[in-house]
Amino acid sequence: MATYQNSRYNIALPSGAGGAITLIKTLTASSSATLSFVDGSDDVVLDNTYRTYIFKIINCHPSQQGGDGDEFTVGFRDGGSSYDATKTTTFFSAVHGEDGTGGAVAYRTSHDLAQSTGFQTLSVDNDADNDVSISGELWLFSPSSTTYTKHFMWRGNSVHSSAAAHNNFCSGYCNVTAAIDGVQFKMSAGNIDAGTIKLYGIT
Repeated sequence: MATYQNSRYNIALPSGAGGAITLIKTLTASSSATLSFVDGSDDVVLDNTYRTYIFKIINCHPSQQGGDGDEFTVGFRDGGSSYDATKTTTFFSAVHGEDGTGGAVAYRTSHDLAQSTGFQTLSVDNDADNDVSISGELWLFSPSSTTYTKHFMWRGNSVHSSAAAHNNFCSGYCNVTAAIDGVQFKMSAGNIDAGTIKLYGIT
């Protein structure tokens, strides 16, 4: 077992599991319309310095009640000014009601993207009660490649407006050969009222 260190953490990983995990940037929401990580801006690194990047979403609270399409989403920038890199994805959820009913695993075709420039849904119809939030991890692989598509995957947990736990899974790829140089998170309606997103790099 190898132990990797940075200024804040000692992280033990199995031998051969990869290199050091380095905290690059922390953004904190305060009624924020968007939270954006752009390579070369405000100390953000999103290039070939690291092979893999991880975004940790921690207790992001939506300002607006779900049920009206209020979803936590992500978009990718491929060198322009817009977060509209073409994506193809798949999305499913494991669901369980707060009252113990409604347990299911559901493939959500309405949240898949097929060669779309739109933002990708990461959680669905979020509750906005004061005691709920969205947390999870988005992994992005080799974003600086100009040869291959850029793969990403998400797993996160949220509270649905119907008072149910949603464990959401999404994976796919940006179907562009241009480098991905920016990642933006936002709600599809309203703001990110509070919460933290941390960007890490793995060598």
